[in-house]
Formats: sequence, C-alpha cells, structure tokens
Amino acid sequence: MSFRNRSLAARAAQFVCAFAASACVVIAGAPAAQAAERHKAPAVKKQAVVVKAAPRKVAARLVPSRKVVAAGRVSQTFAAGRKTSAPMRVAFVPSRPSYGQLAGLHASNDPLDLKSSVAFVIDQDTNEVLLSKNDGAVLPIASITKLMTGTLISEAKLPMDEMITITQDDVDTEKGSSSRLIVGTTLSRGEMLHLALMSSENRAAHALGRTYPGGLTTFVTLMNAKARQLGMVDTHYVEPTGLSSRNQASARDLATLVNAAYQDPLLRELTTSPNYRVDIGRRTLQYNNTNRLVHNPSWDIGLQKTGFINEAGQCLVMQARIAGRKLIMVFLDSAGKLSRVADAERVRRWVESSSAAAASSALAGRDTNG
Repeated sequence: MSFRNRSLAARAAQFVCAFAASACVVIAGAPAAQAAERHKAPAVKKQAVVVKAAPRKVAARLVPSRKVVAAGRVSQTFAAGRKTSAPMRVAFVPSRPSYGQLAGLHASNDPLDLKSSVAFVIDQDTNEVLLSKNDGAVLPIASITKLMTGTLISEAKLPMDEMITITQDDVDTEKGSSSRLIVGTTLSRGEMLHLALMSSENRAAHALGRTYPGGLTTFVTLMNAKARQLGMVDTHYVEPTGLSSRNQASARDLATLVNAAYQDPLLRELTTSPNYRVDIGRRTLQYNNTNRLVHNPSWDIGLQKTGFINEAGQCLVMQARIAGRKLIMVFLDSAGKLSRVADAERVRRWVESSSAAAASSALAGRDTNG
C-alpha cells in the first residue's frame, strides 16, 4: 500500500472511531423505578461497527453522505469526494432497552420458557392463579391503557353517534407516531372507540379523552379514580393512549382490569372485532385488529388488547376460553414482536395438556375403584 493510501486509511479509521465514540453510549441496568426518571433520554446500547474495506483507488477526502433514519436504524455512509464503486459504510443500530430489561426481569426463569418478562394467568371463575412471573412488577403498559379509556367511555353512556373531529391536540408529540386519521377527520364517537380498541388508533383514543365532559384533565383523573375503585393499587395513568411510559401498572392490576372490562358487552365486541372500515370523505380506510390470534378460529377470545412502546416492550392481555376454563392472561415486556403471541400459545398448550392429563388420571381412578 502506498504512503498516500496508508495515510488515507489511517485518517478514515480515526474518523470512524471518533464517530463511534460520540454516537454509542452504554448504560448499565437500573431498577424500573429509576428507569422511569430517564424515559425522555432513552439508553442506547453500543453495537458492533462494521466498516467495509475502502477501494484501492479512493478520493483523498471522505465526506459523510446524507444520514438515513428508518425504523429505529440509523446508518451513515461515508462516500468519497467522487463516485466510487465500493463506498465505506458504517452502520449503528441503537437498542433502546425496556424498563423490564433495565430492571433485569428478563433473567427470571419459568417452566414454560416464556419470552415475556412478566406473565400472569388466572382462572376467571375461581381466581386460581395458574402461572405467575414477576406479576408484581410495575411497568409501562403502552396501549393496554386504551382498555381503561374504553371502559370510561362506555360507562359514561355518551352518545355514540356524536361526531368528533381530530385536532392538532390529538397529534402525538410523545413518540412522534403517525396516524391515518389526519387533522380535520370527523368520525362518530362509536367509530373512534372501535378504532382505539381494535387497531389501537392513538389519535382516536386521545380525541375520546379530550372530548369527554370536563376535558382531558378530568378524563385522566377519572381513569385513576376508576383504577382505585377496582382495587388496582399499582396503577397510574397520565394520558388515554398509552404513548407515555408514565402509564404504568402491574400484571395483577391488569388482570383485574380485564375482568372488569369483560363484563361490558360493547368492549368485548369491539376488542375482538377482526377488522373495520370507516368512510372519510371519498376514501374508505380499512383497519385490522392488532392481535393476530383474533383471526385464528382455534382461539375463543372474549376480550383482548395489545400494546407496544419501547419502554414497555410487546404487551398483551386477553380473556380466552381454554380447555373449558375461562382464563385471563397478561403478558408484559415480551422480547420480540411475535413473542407475546407465542407465549399465549405456550400457555394454551400447557393448560390443554394439563387438563387432558388430569382427566386421564381421574378416569383411571374411577376404573380402578370400579
């Protein structure tokens, strides 16, 4: 390698190291309570830096090209001053750990090898606890929040045909999430409730709270009052969508909420609706349920709600009939997008096999006694 190329390679490596040092930060694990204080400055875990070899003939000056940000992935391409066939590329993948990860909850073991750091399964009729894993941990609950939002709207007996318009106040400034309900969209309260519960539409949920008699502040106060009334002692709400990581609860509290919401036929219907269409001007928008198990005919689901923000991980609560039993299942802080569904399947197979074994044992006992 010539002196010129060796010098260039050294300068490129030095630039990459400086960029890596400034872009990557390692934050040690902290309890969930401490993590709640830093949710506005999410941790970024250092990832491997991959640098492709620069071409033998390369321009003397390296300049960064435009930064590309998509789906949480930030990549920076360093291209030569003139066009080259093999540009140097440095990629960083920020990893924002959930509060459960920061608290070390994923290190907990369970017999079913669940991927959720928190799980709670209870018989709805007998209150028998079938499975418990970190069920007392208080964590962000993401869009599971909307189950309480829907409970208050339904209980208030407000006119479901009253028209509500999305305003700038309903636009997410917490996470910057998008929505197909643009500012100015007008739908009925019933349609807004349907979209909020079935497809987790954030602007719809916020509009429901904003237009509640007394306004948003009153609505959030009532959310917390309802939680206390139900005995949800570890639950706290600050807004009606779940976008804020300050909306927090324990799995035991959420099981209580699911049981209460299940008593409402409207909530059962809307949360388990597979899909829904709304007409907006000359357009028709198709919305689908965020829980794929609702589309599975082998599942008998009475009520459900999903949720996700980075701080909460993937979440799922359900009421379902399995092996003749009405069960309430809560999964919080699941590690992957499909893991919450896989955990529900694991619990289902476990309950079904346990019931089959118990029935076989009982039958054998009768045969022996006979």
